[in-house]
This record gives sequence, structure tokens and C-alpha cells, in this order.
Amino acid sequence: MKRRYAQFNPKRKLLSPAEVEVRVAELRALASRARYGGNPEHKKNPGDFGLVPPSDPRQGKSLCDFAKILKRNEAEALLRAGLRKGLVSDRMVGDWPKNVWAVTDDGLAVEAQLESPDLGTYHGYPMPETDPLSLEVIRRWRCLNG
Repeated sequence: MKRRYAQFNPKRKLLSPAEVEVRVAELRALASRARYGGNPEHKKNPGDFGLVPPSDPRQGKSLCDFAKILKRNEAEALLRAGLRKGLVSDRMVGDWPKNVWAVTDDGLAVEAQLESPDLGTYHGYPMPETDPLSLEVIRRWRCLNG
């Protein structure tokens, strides 16, 4: 049997610091409107996410429970912080970055993916430590928190 290794999307790139500087006002405005929707495949315990089905963790999916993100407001706060700090994808879908990244208080990089460009809702998950982009997300987050 052939062993499968996690592959990471090579198209994911953070917006450059120079591009973030130009788009600060836009990113702050998006942060005030962004919402966290959630995905039942990334939850073992549904908490207050109101997901349908309530929770349905799939093998191979990273779980938010591992990152200790158990409440919608916690997930939304990280999403909004990532937008305000400019830790966003260089790829846009309508007005919204395709991905937003943040770092938990425990130092774990998390990734949010746009699920509805009409509503500005995202779902997220912890990034595996083997994902090379997670190190860059953590490095930039630390630089921005000085």
C-alpha cells in the first residue's frame, strides 16, 4: 500500500508587508464584518458553533479542539486579528482574502478559509507543524506583536 503524505497547497501565500501597509484601512474594515461559520468536519465537540450536523470529525482533518478553540467568539476573534494584522492570502474572492492566518495564545498557527464570499464567513483549522507556511505565520505574528 502506498503511503500518503500531507500535501500543502503551494498557491497559498501571505500578502507581503508592503501590500499590507497599503491595504490597512481595507483590512480593518473587513475585520469588522468578518464572521466565523465553522465546519463540522473540524470539530469533535460542537461547543456553541451551532453546526449542522452538530459535529462530524473526519479522519485526517485537523480538529479545532486540538487548538483549544471551543467557542465561536474565540474563533472569530482570531479571524479578525489575522485580518487586522494583514496575515491574509494574496488571493482574493470578491472583497475577501481566500485565507486568513492567526496564532493562538499557545503559539499554534491556525488557518481560516473563506466559505462564503457573499457573507464574509470563514471556517478554520489548526495548521500542522509540518506545513512550511505555519512557521512563516508564527514568525510574522510574533514580529507584529513585538
